[in-house]
Amino acid sequence: MGIFSRFTDIINSNINSLLDKAEDPAKMVRLIIQEMEDTLVEVRSTSAKTLAEKKDLSRQVTRSEQEAIQWQEKAELALSKNREDLARAALQEKKKCSENASAISDELAHIDDHITKLQNEVVQLQDKLADAKARQKSILLREKTVSSRLKVKRNIQSSKVSDALSRFDSYERKIDDLESQVEAYDLGSKSLADEIADLAEDEKIDDELAQLKAKMAAPAKNEKKPTPKAAAKKTTLKKTTAKK
Repeated sequence: MGIFSRFTDIINSNINSLLDKAEDPAKMVRLIIQEMEDTLVEVRSTSAKTLAEKKDLSRQVTRSEQEAIQWQEKAELALSKNREDLARAALQEKKKCSENASAISDELAHIDDHITKLQNEVVQLQDKLADAKARQKSILLREKTVSSRLKVKRNIQSSKVSDALSRFDSYERKIDDLESQVEAYDLGSKSLADEIADLAEDEKIDDELAQLKAKMAAPAKNEKKPTPKAAAKKTTLKKTTAKK
């Protein structure tokens, strides 16, 4: 049994409601699309038959109208020959043809109305089908995304992942221990590069010490010795002071 019992069910359907009630939305939307496509093929086939029927009825109307005209001409001919009986019979045939043409025209009007409604419904069905296909793409994409996320979540929560991470931690601790042992051997010993670096540092200290000594010795050199005249004056002053 299909999802829709008749064509109008599809036209009036609410795809969102159908998908919300479905246990498997992806499967449901595939069934909806399949049934809509099948219905669309059926409706187009029916429309083609209806259009063919309309053309046949149109030809019947034309033929009946032409026959009515011909009987009209025959009635006129018979009356011109003073054959009123034949003219009356011809007018009766004309009446039948006109009535037949009128009846078929009424049927054509109903068929035109039916075709118009059918065309509108086909447009609605095509819109529904396009909407369902768009939903299908969205649902399939969401389903794929959710499945991928669920797989990742399961892997993250898996005990295998936890065990692997624990092993990594253990390996890192072992490597740390090995590196510590290597560093322990290096304690108290210097490489050739280290010794050369120490020499460069000592030379730098020696240079700074020499600069400091030169700076402190500079003031003593800059002190001026007294001239002979100033020295003699200073001696005379001392003697005078002693006499007093």
